[in-house]
Amino acid sequence: MFDKKDNLQELLIHELKDLYDAEHHIIDALPKMADAAHSPDLKQAFKMHLEETKNQVSRLEQVFQLMGEKADRKSCPGVQGIIKEGQEIMKKGGDPEVIDAGLIGAAQKVEHYEIAGYGTARTWARQLGHSQVANLLQQTLEEEGNTDHKLSRIAESHINLEAVKQAA
Repeated sequence: MFDKKDNLQELLIHELKDLYDAEHHIIDALPKMADAAHSPDLKQAFKMHLEETKNQVSRLEQVFQLMGEKADRKSCPGVQGIIKEGQEIMKKGGDPEVIDAGLIGAAQKVEHYEIAGYGTARTWARQLGHSQVANLLQQTLEEEGNTDHKLSRIAESHINLEAVKQAA
């Protein structure tokens, strides 16, 4: 639930708590996605992003500390819904390449959510004069963008091509 916010600082804290919750849900989901993936490079990408996500949680905890706030989670229904969609892909089964293509799509939806959230939070932090916070958020924003590009490369280099063959 979104409570009334009276200033940008409160809105920034709300966004950070949302992202903190999202990252925890992602940490729970990534091992399952890695197990469900068939492509070795996709499995590896999910495992690498899990470690990166753990570092992002630590970075968010540092952000909360810099802002004099407790690192609390605010329910993130957006990421929870996207993860649920990914879980449905894993439960239904099917052709391995098609499943992998679906997992990449679900993962990229999460990345895009995070890119929007971190970009917004970074901008608000800059505008509020929290330059250290903005720099930490920028690091995570860059990592999320890199992960999105890596997933696109994996999809476009072979997974989507194999999935297309299944439709023929």
